[in-house]
Amino acid sequence: MEEADGAGEPGRQFGCASFNQDSTSLALGTRSGYKLFSLTSVEKLDCIHESANTPDVYIVERLFSSSLVVVVSAAMPQRMNIYHFKKGTEICNYSYPNKILTIKLNRQRLVVFLEESIYVHNIKDMKLLKTLLNTPSNPSGLCALSTNHSSSYLAYPGSVTSGDIIIHDTNNLSTVVMIPAHDSPLAGLAFNASATKLASASERGTVIRVFSVPEGERLFEFRRGMKRYVNISSLSFSPDGQFLCSSSNTETVHIFKLEQVGPSGEDEAATWTAYMGKMFSAASSYLPGPVSGMMSQDRAFATVHLFSSGQRNVCTLVTIQRLLRLMVATADGQLFIYNVDPQDGGECQLAYQHRLIGVDENHRGGTNSEAGQLTQETHSSPSYAQTAALPASGCATTTLTGYSEDGGAKKGEVIPEHEFAAGPVCLDDENEFPPVSIQKF
Repeated sequence: MEEADGAGEPGRQFGCASFNQDSTSLALGTRSGYKLFSLTSVEKLDCIHESANTPDVYIVERLFSSSLVVVVSAAMPQRMNIYHFKKGTEICNYSYPNKILTIKLNRQRLVVFLEESIYVHNIKDMKLLKTLLNTPSNPSGLCALSTNHSSSYLAYPGSVTSGDIIIHDTNNLSTVVMIPAHDSPLAGLAFNASATKLASASERGTVIRVFSVPEGERLFEFRRGMKRYVNISSLSFSPDGQFLCSSSNTETVHIFKLEQVGPSGEDEAATWTAYMGKMFSAASSYLPGPVSGMMSQDRAFATVHLFSSGQRNVCTLVTIQRLLRLMVATADGQLFIYNVDPQDGGECQLAYQHRLIGVDENHRGGTNSEAGQLTQETHSSPSYAQTAALPASGCATTTLTGYSEDGGAKKGEVIPEHEFAAGPVCLDDENEFPPVSIQKF
């Protein structure tokens, strides 16, 4: 569900990597096209589809386990192509005013992010439902779209100078809440599977917070580190929402446990980490505010130390063969699969290593364990441009400034140019989603 763009990095083997909505598939954008992998086994990595017809793919997203895949190429960065990859046919394509930065999709909506505008489509017929105009500049295309079948929430930055989050309901097409999540601009966002929690991280990368959805109340606060700022690469919840993983440009991947306090005041999971966290919280009440805040933040429940640092990666938590696993795809073309102990946590063991590009050299945990000297590459966080000029009259905090109720027509926004294949175009069977039935305009 998360995406890593490795363009321009030393050792880069592909343009992007993204897990699908339930982390059962991995999509890679390559210099010649894209690849899709099945992630149902630890020992075996199946390439279920490979396309070499589109050069320099930097966005590729698959809708769950269906045949629908969305592709954007650096050769035409303003154009989105939607394919039925099993039949090798194009369903439709849309062209937008500027470069496409991110595309997110679930069973109800397909959302396209430009730097200062957002397009919300109905995924069943690709009708443009809403255009959010003059949104705060978002050059990295940071966003998150929930995947729950009954809720379709969209989260994106609400400011260029602070870590405000706007949550938009793409079913009702209305803004739900703005959350003042961090002091610094945002760097990471992720919903859990039930769309009841939202995790966020700022450009500093030291603190990760979890909020309730749609209320926007802070539920958890985790400290990733204290000594240095990092660039967060990805955030991802486990399928049951009990764990949250975070990767960055360092060699360490952190896994946090969302432990609730029961009615009796006792933690539901009496782990050593929970016990120490409770002791720190009790002691923090006697300390100055800043120190108290740091001590009351929970630390990582489990960790993974990668073989190298300084490169982009994307991580996810998934259950494979009834065990909780952490998957990390790195920009040098590797997929690492780790076993996670849901009871005791600690250092996760490497179960398998796969090569995604070129010859697939499978390695069990323990091989290739000799790690060379880790060199951290310094990457400056993407700077945020100034907010687009807005009307002088202020708006209520629950209303998105620059929101266009009419899809942008009155503001001069051009509806994206589009082409549809001769319909009806359907996926392989009725069990696949969506049952696309598109007619030529």
